[in-house]
Amino acid sequence: MSTFQQDPSTFEQTGRRTAPLRTTRPGSDGEHLVQWRLGTTERADRFYAEQVLDRLNPRMREFTARQEMFFLATADRHGACDSTFRAGPPGFLHVLDDTTLAYPEYRGNGVHASLGNIEENPHVGVLMVDFLRDRIGLHVNGRARVVADDEMRRAHPDAGLTVDPVPGRRALVWVEIAVDEAYIHCAKHIPHLQKVPARGSGRSWGTDDAKRKGGDFFGAAVDAPERGPFVPPPRADPATWRAAAETVLAKADSAAGGREFSGWFSRGTSLR
Repeated sequence: MSTFQQDPSTFEQTGRRTAPLRTTRPGSDGEHLVQWRLGTTERADRFYAEQVLDRLNPRMREFTARQEMFFLATADRHGACDSTFRAGPPGFLHVLDDTTLAYPEYRGNGVHASLGNIEENPHVGVLMVDFLRDRIGLHVNGRARVVADDEMRRAHPDAGLTVDPVPGRRALVWVEIAVDEAYIHCAKHIPHLQKVPARGSGRSWGTDDAKRKGGDFFGAAVDAPERGPFVPPPRADPATWRAAAETVLAKADSAAGGREFSGWFSRGTSLR
């Protein structure tokens, strides 16, 4: 949910720019409750007021455009979470405008956990961390949608969507993110890392070679035969559901005594 009122009639003049008035506090009810319990409400409000934006300002856009990786958090409709990592050349996370990001998705291991979650629940969290230069992070929370490659390219012909570390490769789909919140992740515990020169073919962008992708690094496949194949639970026989529904309808018809049922169930038609 956006934390800013976008009605132009509610805008106020700050002297430097026209800013929208906030109509609710940023953050969830849960975090507000914890702030109250721990006595940090005033400190949190100061952070909300000074650091939480509803769009990417120029410095945030510049920061995003030079990142080579980010972390992505998604959840399905039940709230079961997944976190993952995405990487590419600088600019692979495209800044389409100050409220929209987009990045390409490839076939990977075929699971598509992030895409699947987005289909059920559009809310995502992106965390970019600059380990190399500024030692700072940027959070972007927003709502995502999956877009076909051709559709994305048609919609943004000048966005440089052809950039790819593997010549001739194209995205399977794109994820477009509408920005709800953007705010800093402090440098306090971010380590300073340095790049090392590429050594031969040690870095294999886009490879499908199992060994180069890490193979069975954690040894999980060793026990696969003991776990056995996945067997989906049996699905109920449609005829069984139909018989149960007919039984319920018959009881309702009997209770109605032949009168027409005018509720939402039959939209005013007779059950007989």
